[in-house]
Amino acid sequence: MTPGRETPDPVALLPVTLEPADDRREAVANLFQFYVHDFADFWETRRVELQEDGRFPPYPWLDAFWEDPQGEALLIRAGGALVGFVLIDRTAHSGQACDYSMAEFFVARHYRREGIGRTAALDVLGARPGLWEIAVARRNAPALTFWRGVAATAAPSGFGEADQADDRWNGPILRLEVPARRPASGG
Repeated sequence: MTPGRETPDPVALLPVTLEPADDRREAVANLFQFYVHDFADFWETRRVELQEDGRFPPYPWLDAFWEDPQGEALLIRAGGALVGFVLIDRTAHSGQACDYSMAEFFVARHYRREGIGRTAALDVLGARPGLWEIAVARRNAPALTFWRGVAATAAPSGFGEADQADDRWNGPILRLEVPARRPASGG
């Protein structure tokens, strides 16, 4: 340890907050570079190549989360530090209707396994009651474990899970009804 510097408290002890990414499209695009890098571990074959500038190609649907009124982009912060993003839309990979779909969810690798992602995911779902769909890539076993735990907490009445392998999606799809939060009772 460097003299005169204290070891910071673990991030998990810091508050997790979500904020609209209104004017932060570039921040989400930059974080997407890490997302693609990490997600490449779960592809059966290489799907993207690095460009000559050393970056992955831009996410082709990113602008829709700002332009489509049914899309929403959020930044995840822990203790004020930017740690990830959430992209929400209404695209149901199952082909069935839903109120919301977890399009993309990312927490930077060095902030994982500290409860930050779980807190952020539960906050996102809890603030948007209704029928949710969460599609998980077939080979992404850690994400499936994560989302099953989140779904079990967010949907007290349970959730459905179907395995799909077609043109729309290849992997498990969780469908859950998130109830409206009850107002706090005064006492």
